[in-house]
Amino acid sequence: MKAEYRSISPSPGSSFRTSIFEGKEFIASWHFHPQYELTYILGSSGIRYVGDNMANFEYGDLVLVGSNLPHCWKTVGEQKEDVRCIIIQWDEDLLSDWLEKEEFQHIKQLMQLASRGIHFDKEKAKKVESKMLDLIALPPFERLLSFLQILQELAVNANYKYLAGQGFTSNLTVKESERVNLIYNYVKEHHNQQISLDAVAEKVAMNKESFCRFFKKTFRKSFFEFINEYKISMATKMLINTDLTASEIGYKVGYNNLSFFNRQFQKFVQMPPSKYRKMYRDI
Repeated sequence: MKAEYRSISPSPGSSFRTSIFEGKEFIASWHFHPQYELTYILGSSGIRYVGDNMANFEYGDLVLVGSNLPHCWKTVGEQKEDVRCIIIQWDEDLLSDWLEKEEFQHIKQLMQLASRGIHFDKEKAKKVESKMLDLIALPPFERLLSFLQILQELAVNANYKYLAGQGFTSNLTVKESERVNLIYNYVKEHHNQQISLDAVAEKVAMNKESFCRFFKKTFRKSFFEFINEYKISMATKMLINTDLTASEIGYKVGYNNLSFFNRQFQKFVQMPPSKYRKMYRDI
């Protein structure tokens, strides 16, 4: 998918950018940039999109996005705290003179893997949290050294999983990218209702057949698979953060048929809602 292009400039006195974003919600639409990006969530929760992948995010979420890989974070539901995250962004040129050296073999491999987006395990993410926060106040030279240490620690010691599918492509027009953002926002606003193909196709100024072909080509899944995946993501969040029964949650995310809700939950989470809630409460 080709998304909105974002221009990024380094921090003053540095060859890469380190910043903390704070706000009521994430303001960036689905976008891409040539810089690599490491994002660590300090506050808020919602749904993260990287390429054709969709998943929940919360405190401790650490993701590395490769060059020109479309991505965005969306807050959903009632928030107990504002968005707060650390973002590190750098051009490939920053490390290009070093990546062929033996000492950088692990970082080089990590950057190659980032083309699909990488999600790091929460335990390791929290171990680098203080180092990432410290980057903001460090002088430029010490900031660069600490940044390399963070990359090395993640490359050598962290467990991770890929996000975007292996066959994902970002080769779409700007107009098609605008459609993707409209679809994301429409589903976010209407996920607890019955969404018809006619309604969402009309929203992006397409007929139903053309919309289905476009969506399948872009996401490699049907629109109704996407909707159910979104609803179940919302349901998992509510199972963790509320005391509502599974039946009540099923209705709240837009399922009138609770048997269908349970089947979809099992499909996407590989366990029933009751077991999922118990697993998190045991933790």
